[in-house]
Amino acid sequence: MKKTLTTHWDPAEHLSTHEEMAAYLEAALEEGDPKLIAVALGDIARAKGMSRIARETGLGRESLYKALSSTGNPELGTVLKVISALGLHLHATPAQAKTVA
Repeated sequence: MKKTLTTHWDPAEHLSTHEEMAAYLEAALEEGDPKLIAVALGDIARAKGMSRIARETGLGRESLYKALSSTGNPELGTVLKVISALGLHLHATPAQAKTVA
């Protein structure tokens, strides 16, 4: 059987505009998985520069890497600081009503 050669794909390398970053975060938010949201924020923060985000939030770079990983569990305050430092905003919209048959 022939082996398939694969390479590592890093989303942070493909997030260069605010629009791309916002769309990426929006997709993670739509999934509703807290771990996925944290990882997406971590990917966006790495794309912008984790040291810069750490400076702007007043949080440690290492603690941000840990909190925004698949094993992290960031506090809401951390999430809000990171989102602000990324130049993004969260918006609330009404959920679509579920119809009962």
